[in-house]
Amino acid sequence: MKKPWLVVTVTGVAALTTLALAGSRYGGAPPSPPAPVVAQPIAFSHSTHAGQFRIDCQYCHFSAERSVAAGIPPVSSCMGCHAVIQGRNAPEEVRKLREHWQRGEAVSWVQVYKVADHVRFPHMRHVAAHAGNLDCRVCHGAVEEMEVIQKVAQPLSMGWCVSCHRDEGASDGCSVCHY
Repeated sequence: MKKPWLVVTVTGVAALTTLALAGSRYGGAPPSPPAPVVAQPIAFSHSTHAGQFRIDCQYCHFSAERSVAAGIPPVSSCMGCHAVIQGRNAPEEVRKLREHWQRGEAVSWVQVYKVADHVRFPHMRHVAAHAGNLDCRVCHGAVEEMEVIQKVAQPLSMGWCVSCHRDEGASDGCSVCHY
């Protein structure tokens, strides 16, 4: 006895999966609009640090090459320069940084990027991809041009990620991101 409901269900699931994974780098869906700029406790200028002074992303995001999280620099890393550099463009922000240093207090940065709870995004695998040639800008945009870090129009959807994995020749098995 044939079970037509099973054929319809399997066909429907296959079609939906194909639609979700097919298409352009965005998985067939247009990119979402940029999110509003997140207010941070200290106005840190990525365009000054990463752009003008060309400080590498991994100088501040020190654990990106060896950890799941990219890491946020401790105040001592910032003070390595700002113990002597007054910050001519934003001295009031450097003053806030020094106050945190004097109190022995970490800066409570507000997280800008977050994937869904059921997804694992190991930064170290992405930084190590292609011998370190996978540019942070692929997901984070031209940070060196951003005064204030903000989400770029990347959907961070499953289809977008799977399309990138396929384009880059990386595994696209479920357990790669869902474990």
